[in-house]
Amino acid sequence: MQKSYYDALARPFETNEKRKHVLLAANRVVTIAFYVIYPAMLVILLILGDPRFAQILLVPVISFILVTIFRRIVNAKRPYEVWGEQPLIEKETAGRSFPSRHVFSAFMIAMAMLWINIPAGIVLMAAGAFLAVARVIARVHFLRDVVAGALIAVGLGILGFYVF
Repeated sequence: MQKSYYDALARPFETNEKRKHVLLAANRVVTIAFYVIYPAMLVILLILGDPRFAQILLVPVISFILVTIFRRIVNAKRPYEVWGEQPLIEKETAGRSFPSRHVFSAFMIAMAMLWINIPAGIVLMAAGAFLAVARVIARVHFLRDVVAGALIAVGLGILGFYVF
């Protein structure tokens, strides 16, 4: 995708402070929700003595470590580095854009939830999709970064929760 595509996505939020504020607030709320839901899920499973606890803990943690190593090796630049545009989300990170770890984490947590509770997992998938779109609009990731993050999480989630 070309810069003009990303400019068209970001422009309505760059030119309107209210829209920008809503986008950034929603991005923050959704991100925090995922990072509250996952530990809460683990605590509940532990308290209930649910045998799925170990899998719900290990599949995301191991996958997160693998994705982190992979993105350090690839070290892809972010849109604001490539084009010199200011991102809507304050960020000073250089490189490590591919795949998006925020989107990967959201979709991996959604896959874990899907394994435990299908309706809640579907809601988290939708929230993950919002997060992916928000991060592209905010110019902190390319479309390929968020799509890769989501697909890797879904693939590893299927392997970790349904195959093994």
